[in-house]
Amino acid sequence: MPNNNDKQAFIFDVFGTVVNWRGSIIAQGETFGAKYNIQTDWEAFADKWRGKYQPFMDKVRNEEIPWTNLDALHRMALIELLEELDIHNLTEQQIEELLYFWHNLKPWSDTVAGLYRLKNKYIIAPMSNGNIRLMTDMAKNGNLPWDCILGAEVAKHYKPHPRSYLTAVELLGLTPDQVVMTAAHERDLLAAQKVGLKTAFVARPMEFGTLNTNLPDPQNHPFDFYATSFVDLAGQVGA
Repeated sequence: MPNNNDKQAFIFDVFGTVVNWRGSIIAQGETFGAKYNIQTDWEAFADKWRGKYQPFMDKVRNEEIPWTNLDALHRMALIELLEELDIHNLTEQQIEELLYFWHNLKPWSDTVAGLYRLKNKYIIAPMSNGNIRLMTDMAKNGNLPWDCILGAEVAKHYKPHPRSYLTAVELLGLTPDQVVMTAAHERDLLAAQKVGLKTAFVARPMEFGTLNTNLPDPQNHPFDFYATSFVDLAGQVGA
């Protein structure tokens, strides 16, 4: 067994870090549009739907609405988006098909290989704002080898609330400094850092479809690890 000061678990942001949400939504949208003869700009559809992600979670964070899981928030956002895009008269089955897009996001090309390497040495689990069923379906569809599923639904708090990270740590029976929060988003990592977790930044410069040149400096950053991929991260931590 590792000693008590060693890293023992890596927990992961999922949307954008583990999976390519934008490319996956666009591809599924194009298939959906061809199937039902629905004409729209699927790139704009993906971006606008994702753009409603934080505002709808803020309704929960600000207690405008009671705890609501991400599937339900995605539905609320979708209904609003369909109206904005003048997409009308969809059946309930078609709406469910659209909602399932988020359950079927594809991993980045390095994700699965890197996760399997990390799993050989560490506990690995999602630490996502996505609900348990969403994360479970995504894992099955994308061959993501999680040891368990953690995240906002377990804590009943959305990131970056401290309880979201600390609940994951407590359920693993570890201390914050034994757990590495892994994400492609600085805000997520800085919030985890504030409550004592170790942090690993993994660069995903194409998350939004065009090259993001405004990433942290690889030589001058506040994180414990800076990696170009999950495989790179696994190599850095001896996995």
